Amino acid sequence: MSQMPQPTALSRCPSCEEPLDAADRFCGACGYDLSTVAAPPQDHPTIAMNGTSPDLPPAAPSVDWPRPRQTGSTDTPAPVHRAADIPGTDSGGSELPHPEHPEHPGHPQGDPAAVRPGGAKRPAGQPSGVRFDRPSEPDEYPLAPPADGPDREVPADPRTGDLPVPAAGAKLCVACRAGQVDTDGYCENCGHAQPRERDHMEQELGAVAAVSDRGLRHHRNEDAFAVSSTALPDGSPAVVAIVCDGVSSATRPDEASLAASHAANESLLAALPLGTHPQQAMHEAIVAASEAVNALAGPSTAEGEHAPHVNAPACTIVGALVTPSLLIVGWVGDSRVYWVPVDRTSTPARLTEDDSWAAQMVAAGLMNEAEAYADERAHAITGWLGADAYELEPHTVSFKPDRPGVVVVCTDGLWNYAETAEEMAEAVPLDAAERPLHSARVLVGHALDGGGHDNVTVAVLPFPAPSQGAGSA
Repeated sequence: MSQMPQPTALSRCPSCEEPLDAADRFCGACGYDLSTVAAPPQDHPTIAMNGTSPDLPPAAPSVDWPRPRQTGSTDTPAPVHRAADIPGTDSGGSELPHPEHPEHPGHPQGDPAAVRPGGAKRPAGQPSGVRFDRPSEPDEYPLAPPADGPDREVPADPRTGDLPVPAAGAKLCVACRAGQVDTDGYCENCGHAQPRERDHMEQELGAVAAVSDRGLRHHRNEDAFAVSSTALPDGSPAVVAIVCDGVSSATRPDEASLAASHAANESLLAALPLGTHPQQAMHEAIVAASEAVNALAGPSTAEGEHAPHVNAPACTIVGALVTPSLLIVGWVGDSRVYWVPVDRTSTPARLTEDDSWAAQMVAAGLMNEAEAYADERAHAITGWLGADAYELEPHTVSFKPDRPGVVVVCTDGLWNYAETAEEMAEAVPLDAAERPLHSARVLVGHALDGGGHDNVTVAVLPFPAPSQGAGSA
């Protein structure tokens, strides 16, 4: 026998919100059947309000869960920093809107300052070229529900099924998946700036390792490096590291640094096996790098002393060459080489002198080092590779260390956060000679933790060159 509907405990009709009495079985306003409303669940709080604990349900059987992954001594995973999450700046230090923000204003134009702390610069008066990321809007793609059955035909992905197939060698936009990417790295359809492969680079060859990172402020990585090893005529090894820093106020500084690093490395690999003295080979390598950067310059209609190459691509260069008995250093610009002995009771040293305004003031006796590097003009470079360079003066120095150590080759993106030789030695891990790649990563992390205001590139070479490092690479 069916049961009669019980009186409701509702205060209002769930259909029309009409007030109800406790004995109502139907709503007097709309006729809603109140017996169809489910009774509210009983409340069983874990801790009773009066402070006593209610009877708890039987304990569930235990589960053999896998052990969690270790997260370190603090039991908290390390935070992940993505460069795209940080607001960027243009080459003059002005703040840029986030490239993926929906209210991104487009392409603001401005003249960056000629002198900017924390990076390779052009002396005052040089023009500049800046390109900004373009905005993009996120796309939404509906997903078709799958058909039932094991033999169902899998439908084409509606997000990609109707998209054009890129031509050989072309790339599709990662945002809209429809437009092709132009030579400048922007989508021809939606204008979205594509991720750059050079934002973070690492390479290890056993006897040398290098790491380069975009940093937390720049919108692209304008540094480049090349590492390699070869053999001298007597069979002994020679290990090479070249680091280049693009001049931000120049056009295409990323291309300049890449061309210079490759040209210098190839020149050394060609000259050393033929018996060329390592110091002479380093000099020739810097000249070859300069010629490669000069070749990037295009004609200009501007007037002036350097009219054919106004604002030409430019970069700095620094290189180190390690053999079983010699350490050769060569440079143009303000990137540096540091010597850090394995025995940390020994004195570390900086092996290069900057081609910069501050270094000139100190050399001329017009300022002490603290005063010169505190000046806003301190990092204006006085030497660089490029068609508009006033004069190419490669510096090369030869050393014969009497004890093992590591050679640190870096851009100012690192040494701005460890300027003195003692500060750099403190930042270099104690096992750097055995783990050069780990040490390079640690040094890049040191710069990022300090603010990462510039691109950061560092190479680490143990000295003397180990015999297993021989062999062309």
